[in-house]
Amino acid sequence: MKLDSWLLEILACPNCGGGLRADDGADELVCTGSCAYAYPVRDDIPVLLVDEARTPAS
Repeated sequence: MKLDSWLLEILACPNCGGGLRADDGADELVCTGSCAYAYPVRDDIPVLLVDEARTPAS
């Protein structure tokens, strides 16, 4: 997964507004806020849709 550090600085979780951190092993962006949703990254493009997110319970 290739994401620039400046991009991670400006992206926010669409569910709770928290920050996002890259999880390279799972090709996901994980929310560091209250919801902890994990958003997939496909072809180096973050899919920041709540409907596509993996919840902490799944």
